[in-house]
Amino acid sequence: MTLLPQEVIARKRDGETLTAGEIAGFIAGLTDGGVNDAQAAAFAMAVYFRNMDIDERIALTLAMRDSGRVLDWSGLDGPTIDKHSTGGVGDNVSLMLAPILAACGAYVPMISGRGLGHTGGTLDKFDSIPGYTTNPDIDTLRRVVRQVGCAIIGQTDDLAPADRRLYAIRDVTATVENISLITASILSKKLAAGLDALILDVKTGSGAFMKTLADSVGLAESLTAVANGAGLTTRALITDMNEPLASAAGNWLEVKNAIDFLTGARRDPRLEEVTLALSGQGLALAGMASDADAGHAQARAALDSGKAAEKFFAMARALGATHDLARYAPDPAPIVRDVFPEASGHIRAIDTRGVGMAVVVLGGGRVNPGDSIDYHVGFDRLAGLGHRVDPHTPIARLHARDAASADAAEARLRKAYAIGEPHAARPVLYQYIAPQGDL
Repeated sequence: MTLLPQEVIARKRDGETLTAGEIAGFIAGLTDGGVNDAQAAAFAMAVYFRNMDIDERIALTLAMRDSGRVLDWSGLDGPTIDKHSTGGVGDNVSLMLAPILAACGAYVPMISGRGLGHTGGTLDKFDSIPGYTTNPDIDTLRRVVRQVGCAIIGQTDDLAPADRRLYAIRDVTATVENISLITASILSKKLAAGLDALILDVKTGSGAFMKTLADSVGLAESLTAVANGAGLTTRALITDMNEPLASAAGNWLEVKNAIDFLTGARRDPRLEEVTLALSGQGLALAGMASDADAGHAQARAALDSGKAAEKFFAMARALGATHDLARYAPDPAPIVRDVFPEASGHIRAIDTRGVGMAVVVLGGGRVNPGDSIDYHVGFDRLAGLGHRVDPHTPIARLHARDAASADAAEARLRKAYAIGEPHAARPVLYQYIAPQGDL
């Protein structure tokens, strides 16, 4: 017997375990209009308070995957690999990782998102590249992946449409912060992309969605258990977000940082460590390397040889970029100036979320999903933990559109930096998470 939407909601409200069929029926209604917004909101709230077990999460993920098209990459001469990050500040890893994996012989159809709140979005970074198409049709995605090896784009209308509708409702009903719903939202899109392997970067710390290591581990365990339970080979790394990962925060500034990284002009050490660790794990996961260390060596060779940079530039051209990015230098923001601390000493702590919100104040991020953003504002030359600064040694260089936003962002950045005695070095890689029984 098929349950009505309100019956499914009542069962979850009362703490009962939903069957795969009940979940699939509800999500089908979400897709075809049989479930209205009020019912979808009630369902999300019931799950928020009652949660879901692993089997329910798998069923929800698969139902949302199957609400639209599922890509098929059969016929390629290598595996399809992707990576997902839970987001942070200065996290431009995807811009290097996709071309590195492609240079190693993998195929990377990367479905990415836009930023909201203090976290930057990968698509917003690519939108700062003139001509680059972040929302091509599926045929273009297929062509670019086959020809170049990687394509970083946004979610198309026919991939996991139920997730798009449910997320929009969660966003306005205070039900985003639930591991069951987060897990299904992330993985439904990755499963719809038709991947062979997925590597996850789950952040922890002051700039992360999950602030504590325990919460980050909980999310990583949910993601890996559900992904593997749904048939997608997946592992996760817990990485540090107690300071910006790159020395730049802001869309074009992070693209420039990535180009410098790929070409060897400059590589931030922590960013390099995370990028190569994730690349190595991804190659091992897909069977392209005997283990993560061998994968790391392959990724390093692809980077240092310049092949990864060639893949990045080829991907940008194939998706419409109208400039030679190796030489492209857009007009700078009207105001570019250094930000100096008010005290002398070492940087002992950074409120990384505060750094991200300073970028938002400049106009480089969103408060609401529909907000427009300024792609050329932000910070570069960000000083990291342990660096010694003084009123003559800056903590960052600011790029702003006007004096008012510059002054407000500068005040926020200073507040985000705590100056004092040297702090013990913090690791950037915390923990490797595999499904239970595969540790």
